Formats: sequence, structure tokens, C-alpha cells
Amino acid sequence: MASSHTVLMRLVASAYSIAQKAGAIVRRVIAEGDLGIVQKTSATDLQTKADRLVQVSICSSLSRKFPKLTIIGEEDLPSGEVDPELIEDGQWEEVLKQPCPSQYRTIKEEDLVVWVDPLDGTKEYTEGLLDNVTVLIGIAYEGKAIAGIINQPYYNYEAGPDALLGRTIWGVLGLGAFGFQLKEAPVGKHIITTTRSHSNKLVTDCISAMNPDDVLRVGGAGNKIIQLIEGKASAYVFASPGCKKWDTCAPEVILHAVGGKLTDIHGNALQYDKDVKHMNSAGVLATLRNYDYYASRVPESVKSALIP
Repeated sequence: MASSHTVLMRLVASAYSIAQKAGAIVRRVIAEGDLGIVQKTSATDLQTKADRLVQVSICSSLSRKFPKLTIIGEEDLPSGEVDPELIEDGQWEEVLKQPCPSQYRTIKEEDLVVWVDPLDGTKEYTEGLLDNVTVLIGIAYEGKAIAGIINQPYYNYEAGPDALLGRTIWGVLGLGAFGFQLKEAPVGKHIITTTRSHSNKLVTDCISAMNPDDVLRVGGAGNKIIQLIEGKASAYVFASPGCKKWDTCAPEVILHAVGGKLTDIHGNALQYDKDVKHMNSAGVLATLRNYDYYASRVPESVKSALIP
């Protein structure tokens, strides 16, 4: 029975199923051929029909099952009637088979904050770069990211027209991360993953100071963290304001759960309480291993330009 499980694990189990539905919505919007693109603040800051439908799906599904949650989504959408087709009421039983870490067993629903990015990598989505796209649901307690779910709607899309699309990665601090094969980047290589469409002099100066062997410019914070845990990159460097708490909350958990580290450019932990400012104004620095190497090479000029 659900009542025999902790609030946190029931929430993660529900968020897993909700993320799976979100991935299906993302694929359906493309298949129907009308992305419904709206420009928000700039030519690189876009919103699509998928962003809107997925946010309604996630937030409405979660709030119906967990009415005391604080849920913060990226998109500013009007309230109104919700299409029942967007509601996901299921839960992933495999999550409930796992024990809740002892430090989280007494958490109450009202103590949790959920950060939702319905479509991370929207610009790439509109350009057909589908492997960049993720759906992010991050769960925070006392300002710390403690559980996260990442759905990749188009995982395996290059395997052919009959391939089974999509996967969901999930993790809880103190328990682990699941749904992928952990792999480290080549030893001795400095492969940096960074922004594809939001670069500037601060970003390039910071990356140059790290003497990279290669620089991967891709979309989506979720996608970049997946590159770290799958050994495609050794560091994620974004020395600029731009990404928000809903971009980093879920991915941070997955990385931390397997021994990695994510901070701002100064080395400060990111905070996720409900009243925190949404912008990660001092950028992001993340690695699976060798964090100190990259942190020690951030130029002072970059640090002084980015105020936490």
C-alpha cells in the first residue's frame, strides 16, 4: 500500500511516471507537426506547445496527488481547466522497492519544493537536435536538491524508425542514481561541455583557462550532466548567468548521487528553497571527478564578474 512508503519515495515514484508521460507528450507534439513556438525574452529564449502542455501535465499531476507541495515551473502559464488526458496518476513501482534514506524518512509533503523544467533544450528541440532535449523534475528539502528525475524523450532515436524511444533516469541522495550506465571520461583528457547558444567572453575565457582537449557545445543542462555521467565529457562549465534552478535541481542530484559535484563558479552550493532567486547568477561548474582541477583554474576576472 502507498501509505507504507515515505512521502519522498511516493513522490519520486509518481514523478517518474509523470516524467514518462511528459516524454510521450514531447514526442507527440513533434509528430503532430505544430510546435506552436513563442519567443519569450529573446531569439534564443523560446517556448513551444510541448513546454506548455508538459508543464501543465507535470504540475497538475503532482499537485493532485501531493496538494501541499510547493511546485515551481519554468513557464508562466495562466490557470484554467486541465485536459484529463494530461493527468498521470500512476507511480513507478520499481522506485518503491528501494529503501528511503534514513535522513528523509520523516519529511512532510509541505517541506518539499519541486523545480520543473518541462522541456530543457527548447531551442534545440525546435531545430531538430532531439538528443539535447530532457524533461527535468527536481525535488529539494531545506534548500538542498535531494531527488531528481530526468526523462530523455528521444533517447535511442538514432537507432532506427522501429527503435523504442526514451528513457528515465532517477536518483535520491544517499540511495544512488538509476536508469543509465555510469562511465568516466578518458583519464587525462579535459573534455568540457558548455552552452551551445548562450556563449560570451566570460564563458570562453573560463574554458580557455582550463586547457581543454576538446569543447562540446550542446543544449540543455540535463543533457550536459548526462554527458558527464556517461563519460562523454569531464566538466560542465558555464561561467555566466543564464541557467535557472529548474535547469540544475534534478541534474545536480543525479551527479551528486554518483559522487560528482556541482557548484557555482565560486564553488558555492546552489540553494533551492522556495524563496530563492530563480537565476543561477554565478554560473555552473560540474564534474564527475577531478573537480578541484577545474575549480582552481577559474580566472579571478571571471569570478569577480559573477556575483553569487
